[in-house]
Amino acid sequence: MLETFDLIVIGTGAGGATAAYRCRESGWRVAVVDELPYGGTCALRGCDPKKVLVGAAELVDWQRRMSVNGVEGSLSIDWSALMRFKRTFTEPVPANREESFTKAGITTLHGTACFTAPDSLVVNGVEFSAHHFLLAVGSQPRSLDIPGAEALLTSADFLDLQRLPRRIAFVGGGYISFEFAHLARRAGAEVTIIGRGRPLRLFDHDLVDHLVQHTRNLGIVVKDGREVTAVETKPDGVLVLQMDNGETVTADIAVHGAGRVPATAGMGLDVAEIDTEPNGSIRVNEYLRSPSNRRVYAAGDAAEPPGSAALTPVGGYESRIVAANLLGGDHLIPDYRGIPSVVFTIPPLVRVGLSEQEARAEGLDIEVKQSETSGWYSNLRVNETCAMFKTLVERETDQIIGAHIIGLHAEELINLFGFAIRQGLPASAMRQQLYAYPTVGSEAAYML
Repeated sequence: MLETFDLIVIGTGAGGATAAYRCRESGWRVAVVDELPYGGTCALRGCDPKKVLVGAAELVDWQRRMSVNGVEGSLSIDWSALMRFKRTFTEPVPANREESFTKAGITTLHGTACFTAPDSLVVNGVEFSAHHFLLAVGSQPRSLDIPGAEALLTSADFLDLQRLPRRIAFVGGGYISFEFAHLARRAGAEVTIIGRGRPLRLFDHDLVDHLVQHTRNLGIVVKDGREVTAVETKPDGVLVLQMDNGETVTADIAVHGAGRVPATAGMGLDVAEIDTEPNGSIRVNEYLRSPSNRRVYAAGDAAEPPGSAALTPVGGYESRIVAANLLGGDHLIPDYRGIPSVVFTIPPLVRVGLSEQEARAEGLDIEVKQSETSGWYSNLRVNETCAMFKTLVERETDQIIGAHIIGLHAEELINLFGFAIRQGLPASAMRQQLYAYPTVGSEAAYML
């Protein structure tokens, strides 16, 4: 007889943990399984360790900006010491997460889960069955079909570098490349970004152009509109990246920043009658349930329902939705309005809601406000020269439908706009609010 659970959750990050705990609290027999250390991408290989490193780079950047305004001396990053500090955040996570599961009465399994039937799977040669499954396996770097691609480091590899090389190339023009390029440059590296299309294509074009120019002003080489066609490793370990226009870039390491895909390959989804989209994401209905195998739900980066985004808060939110639908029957549908997204460059670039291009494509009658804001008080007092905003308000309803900002503490300010969009607050409400001053938040009213 197979050991049977009410729920088996595959993945121990944001998309899986909440549902596991809530179902266990309701008396269900629950197991979690992960082929990687417990904790998920964000806590171990993504958001959290990245922000620790970015924090040090922000200090260096702040000092350099203010060196002409009375702040004397210089700062530099001791990469090895910074990595030791980073590990104080990441190393305790797997053991703590597993202990938390165990104390809750959740069975913990380690290994790769592979379905053997629509209602069963095998982990390390042991087969288990379940009434329900939640797939929250996250994402992984997409395969690059170019010679020498195996020489590229992943973002997880970069976040665990013990020594920062002198020359670094980033392949791809998305979040990973720009965030790590800004970090590495503040730490003293020579950096090149190579992207085949428009950089940071999901963000407002005007603000991205502003950020790209700032990035170049920092000494980072940005080669957009170029595709890496091969990576050659020389006998001394130096890499030569060849591009489709005949150019080459020489680097000590090269990092894969050219997109990620759901980590669903090799799970036997076809055996389990779980349909997927072309990119490997689990096909789900509005309740985050698989239409082809109704035992199965999916959350986080493993699924991409309309309006969703590959963000940690979204994964956690979807896990709560799945738990509610498991325990109470399918009745909750995710609401993806007002979810901010951040590129943690220095300064950060943020967005929430629609872009101007998206709003006009939908035929909306919008009022667009846009300005460069390096002369506004919050940025001017710290000599931040890369600062800009764009807001979109629907004329008829006075509803804020989009906000895009780059500048000091933009990653905090965007939460105000996200709250307004999600709660349906009109632009007039944000204009009339009395804000603490002087703060970055007080500038929200002037952006409307």
